[in-house]
Amino acid sequence: MSEFLIAILAIFGTFAIYHIALWVHRTWNYSLTAPVLVATILIIVVLITFRIPYETYMVGGKWINELLGPAVVALAYPLYRYKDTLKKVAAPIVAGTLLGGIIGISTGLLLAQWAGFESTIVYSLTPKSVTTPVAMAVTETIGGVMPLAAIFVMIAGIGGVLMHHYVFRLFQVDHYLGRGVGMGSASHAIGTATSMEVNQLEGAVSTISMVMSALVVSIIAPSLVQLMM
Repeated sequence: MSEFLIAILAIFGTFAIYHIALWVHRTWNYSLTAPVLVATILIIVVLITFRIPYETYMVGGKWINELLGPAVVALAYPLYRYKDTLKKVAAPIVAGTLLGGIIGISTGLLLAQWAGFESTIVYSLTPKSVTTPVAMAVTETIGGVMPLAAIFVMIAGIGGVLMHHYVFRLFQVDHYLGRGVGMGSASHAIGTATSMEVNQLEGAVSTISMVMSALVVSIIAPSLVQLMM
């Protein structure tokens, strides 16, 4: 089979699986049926069932990956739409994101140390709350394992989607600021996409928090790791 045909099958197969996941979520609207989770599981099942190597799937998957850039740029629209409101709440967004970055790194380090994980796993866990490209760079800097870090980033994103309803309800977080900062700083782009589904203002706050969190984590992670390890 030619590489072109493999790419077409991978791209349309992924789109078809995602639409199935959307249908599942609309039919049974629970956290566990989040489209990103269901689609990921279905793709893994297909790859294992038909013994398709990951490298073969990525012949087409890499083109989907290339679309992430324009998708991230599209997040700027809510920022423009709510720019006046966002200027008024800039201080709490900055403070919340900075605190979220510090807590996210330190709690991950402490829990991993308490569980007795090896240092390379602890280093790989440190940047779990930021987007994959930033997490890769931070992991390389502090001596972690990049493929492992990518898995932790996925777990942080999907975990936020699955658990945010329960966490917000437990701590009575109803305001769009708290919800947006929480999702953006803890669950990066996947959490931000979920906030966008709630409303664009919460999604705009989450977008700013996600971008700032990447900056905060990349700056403070090496120092915190040296201090706490």
